This record gives sequence, C-alpha cells and structure tokens, in this order.
Amino acid sequence: MRRERLLALSLALAAVLAGCSVPSFGGSDHPATPAGEDAIGWEDGYWYDDPVRVTTGDGLNETEREAVVARTMARVEQIRQREFEESVPVSVISRAEYRNRSRGNGSGGGPPEDPWNDQVWEALLLIGEDSGSSEELDDTLSTTVQGYYSPSRDEIVIVSPTETPQIDRRTLSHELVHALQDQQFGLNGSAETQDTQLSRQGVTEGEANYVRIFYERRCGDQWECIALPDRASEGSGDGNESATQQPSYNEGLFTVLYQPYVTGPAFVHSIREDGGWDAVDALHDDFPDSTEQVLHPEKYPDEKPVAVDVSDRSSDAWDRFDHDPVGDTVGEASIYATVYHNDQTDGDRYSYESEASEGWAGDLVVPYRNGSGGYGYVWETRWDTEEDAREFADAYRGALVEEHDASQLRANVYVVPEGDQFADAFRVVRSGKTVRIVNGPTVGDLSEIHRAET
Repeated sequence: MRRERLLALSLALAAVLAGCSVPSFGGSDHPATPAGEDAIGWEDGYWYDDPVRVTTGDGLNETEREAVVARTMARVEQIRQREFEESVPVSVISRAEYRNRSRGNGSGGGPPEDPWNDQVWEALLLIGEDSGSSEELDDTLSTTVQGYYSPSRDEIVIVSPTETPQIDRRTLSHELVHALQDQQFGLNGSAETQDTQLSRQGVTEGEANYVRIFYERRCGDQWECIALPDRASEGSGDGNESATQQPSYNEGLFTVLYQPYVTGPAFVHSIREDGGWDAVDALHDDFPDSTEQVLHPEKYPDEKPVAVDVSDRSSDAWDRFDHDPVGDTVGEASIYATVYHNDQTDGDRYSYESEASEGWAGDLVVPYRNGSGGYGYVWETRWDTEEDAREFADAYRGALVEEHDASQLRANVYVVPEGDQFADAFRVVRSGKTVRIVNGPTVGDLSEIHRAET
C-alpha cells in the first residue's frame, strides 16, 4: 500500500526523523564509467549525479523512462550502499486500470467474503457488519495505492497520479528499494498474524521510506531531480471525480495499513544509528516480533510479546472456525487505530501513541460462528500493568457507549442498538492485567460463546 495523503506523510516523517544524520553518499569524483562492469551508484550508463534530459509534463516516452529508472536505481544504490543485481522493469498505469486489475477485471463480482477476518476487524471496531473486511481492504487499497513492486514478477508498477501517465520520483525510489530488498534478501516470507505482518512491513516499508526521505533531501541542492506531478489534478482516473473531490475509504482501516510507512522509518533509523547499514541488513533476518517493537525501538529485540491462549468455553451451538491459526494477534498499532478512530484519544492520528494502546503485552482474537449464520468472537488482551489494562478497558467501553450509543444492561455488559454497524452485545471484563471482550449477536449468546469464569 502506498500513500494517499502525501502531505500528512511528509509532515509525520519530518517529525520522526527531525535531526537525523544524512548518510554519506560520496563525492562526484567518479570516472565517466565504472572501472569494472558495475559500481555502486552507477546503473545502465548513469551515475547517481548525472543529469537526464527529459520532459515530464507530457509523460515519459520509453527512452526517457529508461533513463529516469537507471539514474534512480543508481541513486538508491548510492544512498543504501547496496548493488542492484539486475535491472527492474517499470510500467505506468492509470488509477482506473489499477482498480480493474486489483478486482480481477470485474469478473469475480467483487472480493471474496472472509467471515473469519471480518470478526477480527469488528473486534477492533474498524469494519462493521454493513461491509466485509475483504471489500473494505479492496476499496481502501484501490484508492490509496501509488505503486507497487511484485516479487513474483520482479517488476514495478506505478499508478499515475495524473491523467497523463507520469512517474512520481518518490514512488519510484520507494519501489526500487523494495526491488533491491528482494534481490538482496528476498521478500517472499509470510507472516502468521496481522501484528507480525505489520511489524515486518515496519522494516520493508520503513526502509523504503527512509531511503526515499534522504533521496528527496538531495533534490534541488545536490541532485538534479525530475519535477513532481501536480497531484491537485488527481482523481479516480476514470473521469468521474472533480480535481478537489476527496476519495472515500475507511479511515480507521487506513490508519492500520499506514502505520509501517510512518513509524517504520524512525525504527530503521534507530537501528542504523546503532549499527550502520549492516544492522539494517540484519533486520531482514531478524524482523521485529510486534508493532510494539517498531513503535518503541528500545524494546527491540528483547521485549517479546506474551503468548495468549483463549480457552474454548463455548456451548455446542457455537464453534470456532476451521482456520489455522485459530485466532489472530492484532497488536499495539491496530489497537491504537481503534482508540483513535473511535475518538478515545487526542492528538495526531499518525503519532500512533496513546495511553490506551501503550503497555500492550499480547493479544488474541478468536472468531466464532453458529449454525444459523451468527458470528462472534473472544478477544483477550494482556498488558504490562493493571493500569495499562484499565486504560484500554475504559477506552473500549467509551468507544461502545460514546461512539456507538451502547446501553449498559448490567456490570460489564453492553448492547449496541440496531442501525449501528456494530449492533451486537459485548461483555468487557478486566481481571488484573487481562482484558477479555466477548461479542455475540445477543446478550444470551455471550455465555454461549464464552461461558463467564467464576
């Protein structure tokens, strides 16, 4: 996923990297061509500080694109001090074409339903019952993606920000870092949970944005750079949006997906400051175990998440999904999105800091279903202290009552009324450092899904 709100991203990254030392890029005393077949900072006939003669207003023809890509590769090498092993094909498509591709050319009738994952996002109070998680993810990505690198095809696709196909140098440099990562370390590993996926992206996306920031800092004063496209004219790409119309997508979901791009660069910077680029290289063999470690670099690598096990206390009417793993760990970053999106904390959306999400130690969301098409979940969270647990429980109850008009029927039991996207029954119980949330269609279902412990 890429950045829709570029101004917000620039401000957020400027804040987290204020005062960072810029890597040494070397001087300009290089020969006209490398002494050997290749050299760091030189690609396909271009050194990192060579000019390219292109006009960007009418898009780039094939020759111009090849020149821009080659020089950008050389610049990424010079910053990152790593060599590309082979050239990277780059194509440019419109927003409409990207949406068409991501939705399978419309032949599938929309993204497939995923009721197991739906319950995970419902627990976070980010995607309600009026739309599925697959649909929301598809809609959000199709609106916000600016480009991507495909490890399976070894190619970069840039989604043009204008009707005239253009390349944004920021997107290109970011995606080229991914290509370099794939060539040097591989990008085909899988993550078991939502939290570990985001924490891995804290490295891969964080490094890509980190390099991009230093690239941009050199533009103008030290490097000649192609002009940035005028994003004021960006719309859907299908001609149906005005220049000023803002695209519609799930902002709470976007806050989760956006986290690696905003907080990852600061994490990568902290690693590089301690051990140089070699230490950043090592991250690809030892990813953070949680978004908590990305948000709080001092906790990497020693503070491991607590393993949470949710006992099955359901009746015969309710079953866990036949899914491996049985549950999902959402982690601190996603909990922060819940707190912020449901108006339970003040401050900047992209700070990823709140009293109700900090102090996370571990969690597990286990979805349930019955034979009548009903769904529910048990979400158990562990916290570093009882106070941390209390702050989260209070924030979650506040979200139910203040944002979703829940009524409290008795101690710890809440009902969100019909008409709200989270219309269900909830039991929210804190015991020491543990908070357990049980959700079901009705109050009677709560004990059927997870019999209360006495």
